[in-house]
Amino acid sequence: MSDKIREMMEEIEEMKQKLREEIEEQEKHINYEIKNGYVIFEKEVLARQKENMENLWEWFSEIPLSQLLSSPVVYAMAIPAILLDIMLFIYQNVVSRVFKIDFVKRSDYIVFDRQYLGYLNVVEKFNCMFCSYFNGLMYYASAIASRTELYFCPIKHAKKIAYDHEYFDAYLTYGYGDEYQKKLKELREKLKKSA
Repeated sequence: MSDKIREMMEEIEEMKQKLREEIEEQEKHINYEIKNGYVIFEKEVLARQKENMENLWEWFSEIPLSQLLSSPVVYAMAIPAILLDIMLFIYQNVVSRVFKIDFVKRSDYIVFDRQYLGYLNVVEKFNCMFCSYFNGLMYYASAIASRTELYFCPIKHAKKIAYDHEYFDAYLTYGYGDEYQKKLKELREKLKKSA
């Protein structure tokens, strides 16, 4: 990777950090604390939120019938998701230890906190928990897969892909085989040092 590319990547990371800080600053007006993993709103804030909660009768009356009838298909995805979760646990506990690959912390990806929002009714809270689990699980799986790919095959694709993960920029250029084995060993060492 050239110095210019590395410099541009560092600038992008700095801008991402500034963006996160600016978003946090704009969200400071929403008063809540996180204590022992629980989100606690001030009483006045929670009361205002509850004023905006739609009761279940109104909520169900506004949902199109086709969406209600398709909900079993949506929720059926919980079965393969749970199986994937179990397999990821087994996979990570074996592969991470054998190959000394950075262990991915599941709780960094699967976060349940939307159920504390007072403006969501019970069905909306359930939907949010389902989406938090499913999407968090996909991010968690991607994080495990990206570390595995970094170890076994850190080569960029010839075709541009729609999604790249945090390690992708460090991958080796497609078709550029000079010192491949040496560079592969260097990437693996970096991966082991971060574990």
